[in-house]
Amino acid sequence: MPEKKRPRRTRERILETSLALFNRRGAPHVTTADIAGEMDISPGNLYYHFRNRDEIVGELYAAFEARLKPLLADPRGREIGVEEFWLWLHLLFELMGEYRFLYRDLDELAARDPTLAMRFGRMLRQGTATVVELCRAMVGAGTMNASEREIAALAGNVVLVVTYWQSFARIGRPSPETTGETDAGRAAYQVLALIAPYLVGDARALIDRLGRDYL
Repeated sequence: MPEKKRPRRTRERILETSLALFNRRGAPHVTTADIAGEMDISPGNLYYHFRNRDEIVGELYAAFEARLKPLLADPRGREIGVEEFWLWLHLLFELMGEYRFLYRDLDELAARDPTLAMRFGRMLRQGTATVVELCRAMVGAGTMNASEREIAALAGNVVLVVTYWQSFARIGRPSPETTGETDAGRAAYQVLALIAPYLVGDARALIDRLGRDYL
């Protein structure tokens, strides 16, 4: 007899429903009453688990941060090439797409919650450090030619583009009806285009091929 799935607890359902609504409308435009109404529960039931919307945002960010942590692990000691960098970016953008509300209203969410702002800032710095090490690994492998100064600037630009890509893609889409989900492959290529001028040999040829596939 197949094992029955454990019924989802109300707290889990609140987080799932909130994530879907936040992604669709933007967290500042969703109230706790909206979330309770979507779930067909009383506001009091929701407040039993979360005192306000900011608490829900904070818990969703914690879940995002936990899933992001392995991607920001120190890559030193691993063999890194363009394909590995592209895969890393692809996985990163896929995860960001699942929690895209965080990037859609980043400035407003950070202004409302200083703790969230601090944690997000720490994550951005860790991401920059990870990109620096990825570039250093490619320099060491002979597939990239860049100085430490150039690597530092590249890492900052990569994190900048990654952070605000979702807003750029959303605002620039052809019509409001177009899905707000990120094309992870296209986004990864746009970031790789930043490092393309520093690549040599087969690594540069691979970037050119990816460009033909995604543009």
